[in-house]
Amino acid sequence: MLKVTHDRAMLVCGASLLAVCIGAPAALAQGPTDDGDRVVIVGVTIEETLPQELEKYGSDLEVVTSEEIRNNVYVDAQQALQMKVPGLFVATRGGPFSYMDISLQGSRTQDMLLLVDGVRINNRLYSTTMSDTLPASMIERIEVLKGGQGLYYGTQSAAGVINFVTRGYTDGFNGLVNVGADTNDGRHLDGYVRGKAGPGNYVVFASHDKGDGFETYDAFAPSTTDRNRSYDVLNYGGKYRFELGDRIAIDARYQHTDAAVDNTNPRLIAYSVNERDEDIASIAVDIEAADWAQVLVKGYWHDWDSNYTTIRNQLANGGAGPGIAGQVTTDLNTFWGFEDKGINALVKLTPGGLFEYLVGYDFQQYSGKDDVLLIAEQEEDVHAFFGQLRSTDDFIKNGAFAIGVRHSEGTGSSLTVWNASARYDFTPWLYANGNIGTSFLLPTAEQLYAIDPFSTLGNPNLEAEEAENLNIGLGGDIDIGPALSWQATWFSRDIDNRIQFEDCNATNPATDCATLYPALAPSFFNEGFYRNLPGAVEVRGFELFGAAEFRNGFTAVASYTDAESNVEGGAQLARLPRTLAKLGGSYDAGQWGADLSALWVGELQSTSLTGGVGVVDYGDYMVIDLAAHVFIDADQKHKLTARLENALDEEYRTSVGRSAPSAGFDTTPAFVFGFRGVPQTLRVSYSYAF
Repeated sequence: MLKVTHDRAMLVCGASLLAVCIGAPAALAQGPTDDGDRVVIVGVTIEETLPQELEKYGSDLEVVTSEEIRNNVYVDAQQALQMKVPGLFVATRGGPFSYMDISLQGSRTQDMLLLVDGVRINNRLYSTTMSDTLPASMIERIEVLKGGQGLYYGTQSAAGVINFVTRGYTDGFNGLVNVGADTNDGRHLDGYVRGKAGPGNYVVFASHDKGDGFETYDAFAPSTTDRNRSYDVLNYGGKYRFELGDRIAIDARYQHTDAAVDNTNPRLIAYSVNERDEDIASIAVDIEAADWAQVLVKGYWHDWDSNYTTIRNQLANGGAGPGIAGQVTTDLNTFWGFEDKGINALVKLTPGGLFEYLVGYDFQQYSGKDDVLLIAEQEEDVHAFFGQLRSTDDFIKNGAFAIGVRHSEGTGSSLTVWNASARYDFTPWLYANGNIGTSFLLPTAEQLYAIDPFSTLGNPNLEAEEAENLNIGLGGDIDIGPALSWQATWFSRDIDNRIQFEDCNATNPATDCATLYPALAPSFFNEGFYRNLPGAVEVRGFELFGAAEFRNGFTAVASYTDAESNVEGGAQLARLPRTLAKLGGSYDAGQWGADLSALWVGELQSTSLTGGVGVVDYGDYMVIDLAAHVFIDADQKHKLTARLENALDEEYRTSVGRSAPSAGFDTTPAFVFGFRGVPQTLRVSYSYAF
């Protein structure tokens, strides 16, 4: 225990010192480095270059490359986010392909927008993270934009945007096949092929992941007999881009996911699985209307269907045990799902002179249904118009600024937000950047329409949450032999009209469900509902980030984040760490390489648990991953890679809950349980690049 505590202290001190002395985000790679020969990505649209342009005008952008993902044998996208993105806290609830808590610079989970090739995957009606069945193998890069991004991306981007970019187009034919396994009985197979065919370029990719997993919780009731969280995820897709003359290109993309993931619980479970069927498709027309005018019109469709089945164990003696007396099916292919579709139009005008301009239009149509929360089929349309004015080099040397506004019209809502950002390079070794503006978060389908007889009432009169954000950074690049870079960022965010679940209170007419919902049956009146509460969510903090390139194959990065998140001076919000540190090092000898990634998470607190338990402290853990790869041939086509995840076998909780007795099924006493972090796991893979 003494050694582990010492290691934690060394990690925090090392991350802080390195971040202060040398830090700053690594530069965005303009093209990937695949195993073997370097390839050049072609056919990039103005939408795909938008994150890099926003960085130029003052937003912070972090990028995780496909090379980092493969060199560390990351199975799903969430593992790469957890270990590689500074300022981003990720805590999964069951290892690969599971739900997660996620926080960027102190944000709540719902304050972040997730995209795949620019198509939102956590949508207006269901705002939770939907990346739990997103394999890492199909990713070219992950782009993380920090700070409020409501101007271009709309609702849910109050703290930032994560865009998972799939494999890019190349003129040259190339591809890769990869197989892998891990000590949690996980198996992995993936591959992709890309090149030119006919009049255009194509990419085809597929992956299959299957594993028995590990015991999800650190405590179980005797009625749960299925204790490992297994997964079976099949993903495949493709895209094709071709040109019609010199000025028009058409880009069509599609990917499909079939998944079956366990829906575990520390009590009652004999069998519970959540089966997913997901489609993401888009078609875009990219037009160079003139040398100074680019137009992109894109239609997209995202369909998510989920069915879950649960078989519960029933203990003998009326639930007192011992032994299993029988089983009861409580859900059989119970459905919930949604469909998003819409059209985006983006126009970039560069007429020369002092300014350039971006203008756009979004039409989004959401529909969803949930047979669990009894949400009937709901549909909503949102129209939005936005524009941004940007400076050019003719206006200001060594700097850039941009200002913009967005107006959205939806069912029962009308919102206008604005954004201003800037960057100025004082010298080659000192720059300043900043991002200030407003964003919004529309209420979800559950918050609006749920009628769950056991817990939840929706409130169709909810107003959107409104956010104000400010990020200010100071950094630079220094060449003193090693190439050093550094950045320090201060961030602030206030969210008003916060939407929160509140218990019914018959003594207060403002919170009495019988008064608010007189048409509902009395069985609902002892539960709770959603409402806009007074008091703003306040986030204040700073981030230090550093990188060093020693030009001998060795690189090092470090980051430290301190984020105070509360409701107007109250306690730290539940499940959000105040402090977070990451440290990484890699060595590339050409024919072989090695990586170390270390993550330290400060103290966390649960929500207040029922039964007199109250708030439970957890967190304060450190996870270290060790990885290595070697090419076994001179042409660097055959590659062996291994990662020892959680090398110190740290036992830690990623979330905490309470399990209560269930009459007639399991009447053993209530207990507190924790979601276990991934135990020490060895992951190995072999790949062949061509």
